[in-house]
Amino acid sequence: MSRHTPDLPPELLPLAEMPLFKRLAARFFGHGLTRLRAQHRASWLHGQADGFRSGHTAGVDYGYKEGKLEGIEEGRQVLLIRDSRSTEHPAPGVDDLLFDDWRLPLSAEVKKRMKADVARLLPAHAQPSAAQWKMIFSDTPSTSVIAGAGAGKSTTLVMRILLLTHYLGFELDSLTVVTFTRESRKDFINKLIELFALWGRTVSAKDARDLVRTFHSRILPMVRSLPGFERLQAFENLSTRPQQGDDSADSNPFDLRINDVQRQQLNACYHGLYQRDERFRELITPLSRHALQLKELERDHPDVQKRMAVTELAAKRDEELCDAVEDLWFRAGAWPIKGIEPNRQTFDINGSTFHCHGYIPTLDAWVVLGFDPRENPQVSRPNAKLTVRAEWAVKRTLFQAFCRKSLIWLDSYESSKRVLASLAGDASAGPGFDYKVKGELGSAPLLDCFVAAASFIENLGLDVPDAVGRMSFAKDDPDRFFFEALSRYWRALEDHLLDQSPPIMTYNRMFALFSEHSPQNFKLLSDGMLRPLSHLMIDEFQDVSPQIVSWIRASLREIRSRGPAMHVGRGAQRSSLLCVGDDWQSIYGWRGSSPKYFMEFNKEFASPATTRVMLSDNYRSHQHIIDAAEHIVRAAPAISGKKAKACGDAKELFAVNVHDRDDEGLAARLMEHYRKGDSILMLYRKSSDKLLIEQHISPVVNVDSSLPYEARRLKQLTYHSAKGLQADAVFLLGDCQHLTSSPYKNQVYRMAGLGKDGETDAYDCAQKDEILRLAYVGITRAVKHCYWYVDGQDASAANMPKASDRVPQNKAFFLDQRGEKKQP
Repeated sequence: MSRHTPDLPPELLPLAEMPLFKRLAARFFGHGLTRLRAQHRASWLHGQADGFRSGHTAGVDYGYKEGKLEGIEEGRQVLLIRDSRSTEHPAPGVDDLLFDDWRLPLSAEVKKRMKADVARLLPAHAQPSAAQWKMIFSDTPSTSVIAGAGAGKSTTLVMRILLLTHYLGFELDSLTVVTFTRESRKDFINKLIELFALWGRTVSAKDARDLVRTFHSRILPMVRSLPGFERLQAFENLSTRPQQGDDSADSNPFDLRINDVQRQQLNACYHGLYQRDERFRELITPLSRHALQLKELERDHPDVQKRMAVTELAAKRDEELCDAVEDLWFRAGAWPIKGIEPNRQTFDINGSTFHCHGYIPTLDAWVVLGFDPRENPQVSRPNAKLTVRAEWAVKRTLFQAFCRKSLIWLDSYESSKRVLASLAGDASAGPGFDYKVKGELGSAPLLDCFVAAASFIENLGLDVPDAVGRMSFAKDDPDRFFFEALSRYWRALEDHLLDQSPPIMTYNRMFALFSEHSPQNFKLLSDGMLRPLSHLMIDEFQDVSPQIVSWIRASLREIRSRGPAMHVGRGAQRSSLLCVGDDWQSIYGWRGSSPKYFMEFNKEFASPATTRVMLSDNYRSHQHIIDAAEHIVRAAPAISGKKAKACGDAKELFAVNVHDRDDEGLAARLMEHYRKGDSILMLYRKSSDKLLIEQHISPVVNVDSSLPYEARRLKQLTYHSAKGLQADAVFLLGDCQHLTSSPYKNQVYRMAGLGKDGETDAYDCAQKDEILRLAYVGITRAVKHCYWYVDGQDASAANMPKASDRVPQNKAFFLDQRGEKKQP
């Protein structure tokens, strides 16, 4: 090993360590330089070597120190980075949006061109406002349009369709406009055809009908596209009339009346279930006993107090009254009844003796025959001061207050036939008795009650047996048996309907098949079946139910999941949702609808971007009408910032007149407006009120009904049916009052997530708000005049809120004349 530093470069090694050849050359060359005194060889070599050694040592020392410090710092940074890392391993977030993040391809040039065309083709009064243009030109995937009464939303919606198809090239079959009723659909179709014609575009009636739909007419073809369901019929559309395509699906979704064809199916299912299901038969027995039994009256009820005074007199004539009533039943062929022993029995009523007509051993109940309403009400016993009907009414009241035996009161010959069938075990005719669920305003045939309750539960997006299993009732509450029977019956009915040829299904069942609970079913649908829902526009959105909302969300989610391939080669790409509504006009909560989905639109329909439009201009009513209606409804929760402004040319403002119920005064005012040539809406809360008022306005009714429908100036409708209509003068007959509390609806409302947290009576609270909205709808039908006739205080509903409680005394837009003598 060399004794010299091994780190010296070769050119500086001592000569002894150089290769021989280099060593000889260096010596010879160095010797020459030394002789010439050009260098001193030994000094140069040793100086270079010493310099290198000292420089190398200093460099190594400096480099080591600097490198070490840098290395430690770098190492420290690595350690800090490692120490700061999270020890968790979170998964990526879930993209639960219903839409892609896209925008409608709207250029400034397109907007300018459409505005110019609108200015050229439409009259000045039909030019859109700034807010309406904002709705037409919304470019976000979702759009929420708050449109108050008379805001011109339908025309604006048609112009939105014009933009998409005429200016942006969207195909009509990529769009769906949803309206709620057959009437509103027909009106919208006409507006669409007329407006497109101004742009030189011909839209056939068929294409317009395919575009403008009800929810029902859109879900029906979806289910019919499934194998085996091509000829499926909707239960709600069953009738004696032949169905014509999907137009049959345009029936009123809020009409619960059962027709004869539907009842045949209900009865057939009942008969089969009653024969094979022992538990079902057990449940029917307490329901029939409760339903048929005479309902009690409190002894302090005004009718009881009034008729107690004639108890003794009524008892003296009771046996003769029994004879007279029995004679009427004999002549009608309705007595005796098989299964009822015709044995009279005496009862002690308030210290006096009365009689019944028979006894039912199977129910352990006594029977009293009533006065059939079809008999002449003037029929009397010989020498009697009162009619048989009046004597019978006194007896009935006394039995309701003082008889505590199990007693069935047969009110009519028709009811006796149903009881006869029930007692004979003939379930083919149905249960044979009416029932009243707590919270409902009146009784109805048991199977009708089943349909109504099941429809309400399913409209809330719930399954009937599951919901029933989560309910609770007092042990002695007959509704406990009702809902257990409903659970069994409803599942049996769905199976029974599917077994028919062709198969039958309720609309609620159809929507449930394509809800968020059944996303796998969408895989059975073609792109062509889903494509019309790509760009969905919904009118009256405040009236949607949870069931419908679930179907909408599931459909939009499926369309997004299929991606761009679904739209290849088409002008319309991706998907969008535009909803128009007014939460102040949400009036179908009693059927399971809720304004929640419109009020919380952004939360319920998750979107990358949403446009919110407020249409505040009112083109129908003058400011007093608007202010009066808004004053009533403002006590209900609502979307903030709403305040309508009259945009008409009214020269005079008329206050909304509020009167005590006065049918003659109402008739006089109504006929005066008719003579002046005004259009008139007569809105009522109860059908019995319509019959009463028609007696007073018969001259107008007779004249008007002889005219062609389009020329008629008088329409008589319920408050609910009047939505979307208007008239110069509106007459409101009856208050808007929440009269009952519904235990079962409160329970299922909570199950559906409606109402506030911890609110045990969520449905009842929602109804107290809805009566204010119903009054708002009624008042805002008026263009110029509105007259509101309300009944006096009803003792049975004294503590229940009513809309007229909100009428102020010191506002110019209301004129409260209650308690004053009326002048027509």
